[in-house]
This record gives sequence, structure tokens and C-alpha cells, in this order.
Amino acid sequence: MTSSIHFFYEDVDFHFTTIRKSKAWIRDVIKAENKRLGELNYIFCSDGFLASVNLQYLHHNTLTDIITFDTSEDIRFIEGEIFISIDRITENALKFKASFYDELHRVMVHGVLHLLGYSDKTSQQKKIMRKKEDAYLSLRPV
Repeated sequence: MTSSIHFFYEDVDFHFTTIRKSKAWIRDVIKAENKRLGELNYIFCSDGFLASVNLQYLHHNTLTDIITFDTSEDIRFIEGEIFISIDRITENALKFKASFYDELHRVMVHGVLHLLGYSDKTSQQKKIMRKKEDAYLSLRPV
């Protein structure tokens, strides 16, 4: 099985600048959770693009910052597609007084945590998810 992380761009004027470091960081997160990386695709996109994905596949007519699709067929590996709205990241960074890349990395690891089996449906699950996000954000290379 191939082990890779890919970055794609749809309908957005954005290109990731710390590709190598970010891929290594995401690999470390997956390894720390005792899973193995299969193929992971990040699709950075606009609000409009993500809204159409949200409506088409999840039947939700709302804006969101992230949608994660689990495509793994073997429980030992994580594989999936993580769609991230750059528009939402920009707005949320301002709203939460965070840097753009801090917010982007939080959402990137949030998607990975979903693929690792973490949920955020209840307040207790959200608390666990946030704690995991914070822990893994602290491991990012500078």
C-alpha cells in the first residue's frame, strides 16, 4: 500500500508553503495514534466549492470549514480526502485571533483526527478533540 499525502487546490488562489514539514508532522500524528498512513488527500478550496460538496454528498446547505471523507478499506491504515475552505480558515483566524497557519493546521489535524476515529458530536467529544488538536499542534515543526 502506498503511503502518501497530497495537496490539491480547487477554485482558490492559495498554495501551501510548508509542504514537506507539514507532511512530516501529519505522518507523526498518525504514527502517535498507532495507525499507518495510506493515501491522504487535502483539497484546499473556496467556500463555494466546499458548499457544493457539502450539498451534493452530505445534503447540508451550510458553509463549513472542513469536510472529511474516510476512504480506508483496512482498519490499520488511514486514508481519506479532507476538503478545507480557505475562505473559512481566513475568517475563523480573524474571529479567533489566530494566525492563518495556526488555524489552517488546527483544521488539518482535525480532519486527521476524524479519520483516526475521533468524533465531535457531543460536548465531551469536542473537549477530547480540542485537547488532541492542541497536543498535536504543539508538535508542529517551526
